[in-house]
Amino acid sequence: MSSPLQHWAIFCRVVDNHGDLGVCWRLATQLAQRQKQVSLYVDEASALQWMAPDGCEGVKVLAWPDDNAVLAPYAPADVVIEAFGCELPPTFQAAMAAWPKAPVWINLEYFSAEVAALHNHGLPSPVMSGPAKGMTKWFYYPGLTEGSGGVMGGLSAMTNSDLTGSDEKHAPHQPSALKISLFCYEPASLGLWLEQLNELPQSVVLSVTAGRATQAVRQVLKVWSDPTKFVIEELPYLSHPGFDAMLAAQDLNLVRGEDSLVRAIWAGKAFLWQIYPQNDGVHHAKLEAFLKTTHAPDVVVQAHLAWNAEQPTPLPLLTPYNMAEWTAWAQALQQRLHAQTDLLTRLESFVSTHG
Repeated sequence: MSSPLQHWAIFCRVVDNHGDLGVCWRLATQLAQRQKQVSLYVDEASALQWMAPDGCEGVKVLAWPDDNAVLAPYAPADVVIEAFGCELPPTFQAAMAAWPKAPVWINLEYFSAEVAALHNHGLPSPVMSGPAKGMTKWFYYPGLTEGSGGVMGGLSAMTNSDLTGSDEKHAPHQPSALKISLFCYEPASLGLWLEQLNELPQSVVLSVTAGRATQAVRQVLKVWSDPTKFVIEELPYLSHPGFDAMLAAQDLNLVRGEDSLVRAIWAGKAFLWQIYPQNDGVHHAKLEAFLKTTHAPDVVVQAHLAWNAEQPTPLPLLTPYNMAEWTAWAQALQQRLHAQTDLLTRLESFVSTHG
């Protein structure tokens, strides 16, 4: 008889439904592709309606368990993942403690190139109190080096239907146009950067993602007195394959958070990362560690520091020389990831060792 499929349970509390849920959904679908059974518990799953409209065989999306509910008969899982430090519901912790075999309990952290993350990657965290007292969970840090947890695998498979709603629904781009995508929060330098685009000698097509990026651009353009010389395409919400295809079609991708950063690296095009801003400013150290680890040239460093600045700061001009250097850096980083094992392969090995 064949052995039963290994069961993984992933827990996700949504802070940014594009990033948190995006990472968890990609992980769940890649696990399913490797013949795992996946239960994805999420407190806000509405974004999956456009992110993954067709769902995924082998992945069951479930509501976040009621923290105050009585002990429920959860199906035992071989692996339990707390995504981004979300804390498992007490009822689920109690259920785990009662299972015949304890699962491998993973605290999947945010991507980081910082030295502290490398030091903490793979370390145990004994549970000292609560329903799961006596159990152990393990820190797992995604990163860019062999000593880290790696990053999620490459571009998703794409079909013609996946592209509907992005490039196929819009007028053909001018062959000589500089193609740029914008997926951002509300960077202080957005207005200055749009002015710089408007002054470029070549034509520009700016594809703006739905949601906060579109609203931010509209807000800036409200106060403009001069006409916009570049073309602005407001994109609809895109599925994961559609988003990946859109990135691959650009010359420069402005991305935010975590999931889209990894997608931009795999696209192999010049990219600019807006890191998730935190009130205590620790994101600046995280950004600097990323730039150092990737051996970013001066133009890339200057662009990232300006785009993530708290005050409006001019970005380097998008000259042919700067774009060539920027693209070469991105392609080198893409090739670096190609030469490494991906996050899921490393995670499976980690689970096998600690199970």
